[in-house]
Amino acid sequence: MRGITAYLQVTNSADAIAWYTDVFGAKEHRARLIAPDGACMNAAIEIEGTHIMLADGMPSIGSVSPEDLSGTSVVLNLHVADADATFARAIEAGATEVFPMADQFYGDRAGRVRDPFGHHWIIAQQVRDVSEAEMLEAFEALFSA
Repeated sequence: MRGITAYLQVTNSADAIAWYTDVFGAKEHRARLIAPDGACMNAAIEIEGTHIMLADGMPSIGSVSPEDLSGTSVVLNLHVADADATFARAIEAGATEVFPMADQFYGDRAGRVRDPFGHHWIIAQQVRDVSEAEMLEAFEALFSA
């Protein structure tokens, strides 16, 4: 495998995989590596064609979950066929709304949630084509008001 793959640290990999499967349609694509103490050292899922690895956080080696940090510095941007339905499913399954679903100046309909494991997701779908010039003009107008 080449390129960059997100590697999420969570407090309970089994619950996280179940949640991502129910809400985002994740598919596990290989066996989980479970340590003798029951901690998940590595699991791999795929969401909308993107591979994501995850494991139970292990603060003793510096692998901490957003819950350990009381926050996160990473936001995952998930494009789906129906952002409103996916957003609603996430909220119904225990996610917290960070930003409501709305049409954005750059052509997407998008909203942001915090999943039950502390990770932030922008859930989006493209609703219209926007040229770079249009996007820059709208961006400038947004911040000049």
